[in-house]
Amino acid sequence: MKERAGGESRVAASAETVRKFIALGAEVAVEKGAGIAAAIPDAAYAEAGASVGTAAVTAKDADIMLGIQAPDLKLIKGAKKGAMVAALFDPFGAPKLVEAYAKAGFEALSMEFMPRITRAQSMDVLSSQSNLAGYKAVIAAADTYGRAFPMMMTAAGTVQAARCFVMGVGVAGLQAIATARRLGAQVSATDVRSATKEQIESLGAKPVFVEEVAGIEGEGSGGYATEMSEEYQKAQAELVSSHIAKQDIVITTALIPGRAAPRLISDAQIKTMKPGSVIFDLATSQGGNVEGSKPDEIVMKHGVAIMGYANTPAHLPADASALFARNHYNFLSAFWDEETGGPVLDEEIGDAVRLTKGGKIVNERLNA
Repeated sequence: MKERAGGESRVAASAETVRKFIALGAEVAVEKGAGIAAAIPDAAYAEAGASVGTAAVTAKDADIMLGIQAPDLKLIKGAKKGAMVAALFDPFGAPKLVEAYAKAGFEALSMEFMPRITRAQSMDVLSSQSNLAGYKAVIAAADTYGRAFPMMMTAAGTVQAARCFVMGVGVAGLQAIATARRLGAQVSATDVRSATKEQIESLGAKPVFVEEVAGIEGEGSGGYATEMSEEYQKAQAELVSSHIAKQDIVITTALIPGRAAPRLISDAQIKTMKPGSVIFDLATSQGGNVEGSKPDEIVMKHGVAIMGYANTPAHLPADASALFARNHYNFLSAFWDEETGGPVLDEEIGDAVRLTKGGKIVNERLNA
């Protein structure tokens, strides 16, 4: 389906995955113009073997529908009863949408609920998209920053390397560290999970950690970060305050599934930074890690530029679409049954991502 959410430039299928689904025995239909923003013309889908038509034609009698953002129910009303819809549903933030899908009788499969286990790594859209987001955050910050990143020794004098601090060392954070290092910055990073210290060092960056708050590892189920105790938050704030004042670029990446983004940087801390510094907040869509940050705006505070996109991966639509499409294919093909001509999901992954089935909300995370 063609994406209709504001600012969404990605598409859920590529010519590559269309060919692969057809090789499995599926018939594939793509809405006209679905891939234009991601540099995939309709002709590429047609050459791959898909039929290209209107939204109504695309959805008619469909057994499985793929999207980036969950499509409006009006667009897919022609699909078969009980059809699977695999997309981003924002289950905690959009409960009415989940209820509507249940009422409509569709089997909603939330790609952001993919469990972080070894065999599901190739299906994990949050990881594939976060990887690109971490890269884009540094590139965008570098473009806004009024100075060079690497040290430059010239006849006119030496340009000092920029100092870049990455807060949150998940997939996005690790890519941000690697990208800033490639651009020549002096990079440091911090995270609430002590296990990330070695990862930071392996990328050539300096780890910045609270050392004397015992018994707090910060890692919840599935490898996601959890909220910290007041003691840890206080110690972390003090450490960050002294470190952040020396930084030129700060990238914040902290997100907690189903909750507002944790506040990492206050107005008082921003005030200590040098004029011309840049903060890129990757969590603006969930309330932001930085006080005063706004999605898709550059906010100037105390001479510091605070920026962030509501949908960072959509700023790299071609690569983001290619990876998202492969996530979709890897997910469904892993459970493809030749006899039924479609996927038969198992309990471990199927129950984790399935939100609705048989007219009911069935996911235990939503029914808890």
